[in-house]
Amino acid sequence: MKRRLKVPLLDLQPQYAAIRADVLAAIARVCDAQQFIMGPEVEQLEAEVARALGVTHAVGVSSGTDALVVALMALGIGPGDEVITPTFSFFATAGSVSRLGATPVFVDVDPVTTMVEAAAVRAAITPRTKAVIPVHLYGLCAEMDPLLEVARSRGIAVIEDAAQAIGATYKGRHAGTMGIAGCFSFFPSKNLGAFGDAGLVTTNDDGLAARIRRLRNHGAEPKYYHHEIGGNFRLDALQAAVLRVKLPHLAAWNESRRANAAQYRELFAQARLDRVTLPVEPPDRLHTYHQYVVRVPERDRVRAHLASRDVATEVYYPVPFHRQTCFAALSSSPDAYPEADAAAREVLALPVFPGLTSAQQAHVVSSIAEVLG
Repeated sequence: MKRRLKVPLLDLQPQYAAIRADVLAAIARVCDAQQFIMGPEVEQLEAEVARALGVTHAVGVSSGTDALVVALMALGIGPGDEVITPTFSFFATAGSVSRLGATPVFVDVDPVTTMVEAAAVRAAITPRTKAVIPVHLYGLCAEMDPLLEVARSRGIAVIEDAAQAIGATYKGRHAGTMGIAGCFSFFPSKNLGAFGDAGLVTTNDDGLAARIRRLRNHGAEPKYYHHEIGGNFRLDALQAAVLRVKLPHLAAWNESRRANAAQYRELFAQARLDRVTLPVEPPDRLHTYHQYVVRVPERDRVRAHLASRDVATEVYYPVPFHRQTCFAALSSSPDAYPEADAAAREVLALPVFPGLTSAQQAHVVSSIAEVLG
């Protein structure tokens, strides 16, 4: 009996096998040095990422969430302030704002990209607005120039949530380098993933970088002399060492994802699956396909069928912020975000990881055709 093909959403084993010796050597280097918190591995990673992205400063921190938190803290955002965020994103985008006592102000998203637009941001600005957090979702940059212009004209900061978009570009500029700060996640499933939680903040502002470095270590400078109250947002040396091994491979891994995305486009065209809306890639942007997210009618039925065919999928994200229980008091009209609600009903992430085979991709598309063809 023929064995049925299985397609995981993500398989990191092939990636690890190719770099295993280098990773183990890097871990051994840290263990031999017995320097586990901060230190030269973190400093070298910061320098290498800054060079790769073409930014002045890169500051390693403990997670992508903490990158957002410390960037907001460094900009002095707190109680009484408002920060505009798209209502459709990973929870940390808005949760980080609330943790500091500030108020996230939700806006609806573009129906094509599912990302925030300048017009929606402009309409949401009030005298209390201190910042906007555009999210580069799924590996594609948001439309940044209009957003940056709105922010400049109104004197508000732009903090890029680039957690899913390392290596992505907009008009030749890297995600995370266009606003006052960029926030990255190195969660293991990311295109550049650590062996646990890790993150990083980028900026071209010398003063902001210095404050972020101080805040990540309880606001101390030098040790035991606390100028302000910060947090423990330090990056572990082990994670930095692993990331240093992986960073030189990032461009190739991103190109592999892009090749898989191109293959999907061809397979969907051949199958004539007009009811499946494929991800867009505007000509002025380079998409790194952290996720390959399609939109389909009857999404949950399609997903259940794919599961029955051993194809793993995920929904990013099923509940927009304006419908989260913890934010219920922030939205007087939950039906005011129709595009985010539509996206939450329809989005479906398909496997796109480096190492995904042509046969696996063909199985994914043929399985969808069994439902929607």
